[in-house]
Amino acid sequence: LGNLSFLDMCLSTVTTPKMIRDLLTEHKTISMGGCMAQMFFMHFFGGAEMTLLIAMAFDRYVAICKPLHYRAIMSHSLLKGFVVFSWTIGFIHTMSQMLLTVNLPFCGPRVIDNIFCDIPLVIKLACMEIYTLELFVIADSGLLTFICFLLLLVSYTIILVTVQQRSSGGLSKALSTLSAHITVVILFFGPCIFIYAWPFKSFASNKILAVFYTVITPLLNPFIYT
Repeated sequence: LGNLSFLDMCLSTVTTPKMIRDLLTEHKTISMGGCMAQMFFMHFFGGAEMTLLIAMAFDRYVAICKPLHYRAIMSHSLLKGFVVFSWTIGFIHTMSQMLLTVNLPFCGPRVIDNIFCDIPLVIKLACMEIYTLELFVIADSGLLTFICFLLLLVSYTIILVTVQQRSSGGLSKALSTLSAHITVVILFFGPCIFIYAWPFKSFASNKILAVFYTVITPLLNPFIYT
């Protein structure tokens, strides 16, 4: 929970202050270095949070379905391993894309129609053929988001089925707990899947969707998970 809160704080810090400043000024500009930094940290913290949510789903499964074995299974070393693994995945995820993005040649218009710099929009400004890069971003960001979302749904389904088989009263309690978690997961992963499944099409709603996983979800997580 501490790591989730920290990641949410970092994710919001990367995008929200600049977004608020742009709302209050007429000329909305960002330096090339600032743009690259935004993309690096957003995908770093975002990738780490997605992986951490999978680890938390496993923790909830053990706590609800195997309560007597919880202390034995979820040892401190395993929990630390989950945290290190999530941060490592986040770093690999962002580096794999930034290494291909940072040296792209930009010689045309430099206007991004979004509230922050994001890789799919930035590479569209490159003065070269970007079809291969587009496919790589879809395979990297899109698949990571979709796979994490599916794993979370599978874990929630297993928990609910297991509880239902053991106790009808326990099912209502599990539903009341997990419904809030599922709501936040949908608010976070839904926009991400939509944006990165069709990352090179222009949608007027992209700005609204981006607000969900950079502002709304980080605000809700502290209430939901505590």
